[in-house]
Amino acid sequence: MLKTRIITAIVLAIGFSAALFKASNMAWACITLTATMIAIWEWSHLIKLTKHQMMLNLASALSIGLMLLFASNLPLGHYKDEFEFSLLCLATVFWLGLAPVWLMLRSKINNKLIMAVLGLLLLLACWIALNGLQKISPWLLLAVLSTVWLADIAAYFAGKRFGQHKLAPEISPGKTWEGVAGAILATTLYGLLLCYYLHISRWLIVGLWLIVMLSIMGDLFESLLKRQAVKKDSSHLLPGHGGVLDRIDGLISTLPLVLFYIYFPLFANIQLYVR
Repeated sequence: MLKTRIITAIVLAIGFSAALFKASNMAWACITLTATMIAIWEWSHLIKLTKHQMMLNLASALSIGLMLLFASNLPLGHYKDEFEFSLLCLATVFWLGLAPVWLMLRSKINNKLIMAVLGLLLLLACWIALNGLQKISPWLLLAVLSTVWLADIAAYFAGKRFGQHKLAPEISPGKTWEGVAGAILATTLYGLLLCYYLHISRWLIVGLWLIVMLSIMGDLFESLLKRQAVKKDSSHLLPGHGGVLDRIDGLISTLPLVLFYIYFPLFANIQLYVR
């Protein structure tokens, strides 16, 4: 199983790196939109949409995605930035305000419309963040992704070796506080290296800790959805890794907030200037 996970991870890493640094902005947006559509399809299965409802959900996601891709050619294209920022803002409110309460209560919302809309919001916000951070700098996006991936790997091995105290046994029995500690330690070392070589303030490490906490929250939230749907993985598309949603659960809760943090001062200044 571990060997299969490693082989799949290497193949994904090579393909991802090639797309991140070699693809044009439009090609990157199309590639990530395709992955997002797969994730929305998996989300639709988890919330048990009917075939008709699933097609409608996917059509809605694709329509929004294409609208944002070709917004410059549309009459209301100048509202694109405001729409994207609104999605990032809503995703931020969800992860910082609603998700922690949801996880503590382990609530299950049976209303499929609400869950479908929530999936569109969170996954499209993640897609927007993937595109926005890549446009700012592929290296910035890679640094954030590396933080999440490093934390996930460190948590896995630390939990496997030292895990004794369960983090959320009723949601994800395999996760432990020792795994969290391993993730924090690994990202701290990663942050120290970045600060040393890039001459960045060590306050960056606090930001990395926040990213780790958010990635764990995203992981737990997806685990809750799978547990409520009585599924082990979101799908079986990636050998040894489950589905796309299983691989990006930690990114859904982190990337939109990182881009929101970057964009918020810009939008705030624009609003002050307009007034």
